[in-house]
Amino acid sequence: MNDHTRLVQFESAPGDPFHPSNTPIYQTATFAQESATEFGQYDYSRSGNPTRTILERQLAALECPDDHDARAFAFASGLAALTAATRLLKPGDELVACDDLYGGSYRLFTKLLEPRGVVVRYVDFTDKSALARAFTTRTRLIHFETPTNPLLRIVDIRAVVAAARAHAPEARVLVDSTAMSPWLQRPLELGADIVLHSATKLLNGHGDVTAGALVVHDAALAAELAFVQNAEGAGLGPFDSFLLLRGMKTLGVRIDRQQATAQRVAEHLESHPDVKEVFYPGLRGSEDRELHARQSRGPGVVISFRTGSREVSCVLVESLKLFPIAVSFGSVNSTASLPCCMSHASIPPKVRTQRRLPEDLVRLSIGLEEAADLIADLNLAMTKARALGELHAQEVHVA
Repeated sequence: MNDHTRLVQFESAPGDPFHPSNTPIYQTATFAQESATEFGQYDYSRSGNPTRTILERQLAALECPDDHDARAFAFASGLAALTAATRLLKPGDELVACDDLYGGSYRLFTKLLEPRGVVVRYVDFTDKSALARAFTTRTRLIHFETPTNPLLRIVDIRAVVAAARAHAPEARVLVDSTAMSPWLQRPLELGADIVLHSATKLLNGHGDVTAGALVVHDAALAAELAFVQNAEGAGLGPFDSFLLLRGMKTLGVRIDRQQATAQRVAEHLESHPDVKEVFYPGLRGSEDRELHARQSRGPGVVISFRTGSREVSCVLVESLKLFPIAVSFGSVNSTASLPCCMSHASIPPKVRTQRRLPEDLVRLSIGLEEAADLIADLNLAMTKARALGELHAQEVHVA
C-alpha cells in the first residue's frame, strides 16, 4: 500500500456495529463488563481505550508497514514516552546518550535517572571510535536523535546499531525520530530497537495536542513497555488520541510542502551576508547530506542558523512577524526560537559550551506559509538586527 493511502485508509473503529467513517472518541473512564469474573477487551481507559488502540495500530503501521507484529504505545507527551523507555533500566545500568539532544531529555537523565543510580555517558555519536569506547558490559540503553536538536547533525543509524551489537549486545538502541516522523525516516527498518516520537510536533502538526509515542517490533520488549504504560498511567487520553489521528491523516502532504519551503528558506539564509552558518541537511554543502539521504526521504522542516551575536539573534527573532516565538516545531505555522534560552535552557551554560552549542543559534520551524513571504519577513528582521549590530559596534569603538 502506498504511504499516502496508508495515512487515510485504516480501520477507523474495528468491531463498532455502526461502522463510522472516522474514529469515534470513546470518552469514558470505564467499560461495563458482561461477567464479574471475566473481563472483556477493555475495562479501564488507563489500561486501554478503543480510540488509543486505533491510534497505536496506525502508528505501528506507519513506522513498520511490512511488520504486522510491530507495536506502538501512545503517551501523554514525548518526555512521558522517553521516561517509559528509561524504566527498562535499573540502578547500576548505563545509558549512553548523544551529546547533542533535547534539553528536556538531558534534564530527565541528569535530574531523575542519575540520582537513582543509572550511569549516563554523553558522547559525540558522529565520532565512531569515541562511541565504541563509551560502551561497557553495563550499557543497557543507547539514545540519540537524528537529525539532532538543535544543530541538525546526522547520526548514522546503521553504524550505531552495528557498534551496539558488537560492543554492548544487551543494550537496546533507541532513536528519537521526532524531527523526521515515519514519513521521512524509519529507524526500526535500519536495525533500531525502539523509535521515539514527540507526537506533539510533526505527527500532529497543528499545535493542539501534547503527545508522545514509542514503537517497537520485538514482542518481549513490547510486553515490557505495555506493562510500564499501564502501571504508570501516562497513556494518551481518548480525545487527544482522536486529535492526533486526525492530524496524522495529512502528515504526507504537510511535510512535503513544508520541507520544500524549508529548502528554499535554507538556501536563502546560506546566501545571506548577515548569516554566519546554516544547519540544514538539505544544503549541498552539508557534510551530512549524503548520509542523511541514505537513511531518510527528505531533509525535514527545521532550520538552524547563526548570526554571530546572541544580541543580534535575539533582536532578529523578536522582529519577525510570521514566525511567533515558540519552543516546539513541526506545526503548520512557522515558528522561531533561541534554543539556548528556551528548549535547551535546562542544559547548564558550561555544558552547552563544552558541546559547542552556540549561544547565537536561531532555530526555525517552517510551516505552510508561502516561501516568498517567509523570506521577506526574515530579510526585514535581518535588516533591523544588522542595524543594531552596527550601532553596538560603533558604541564599542567610541568607548
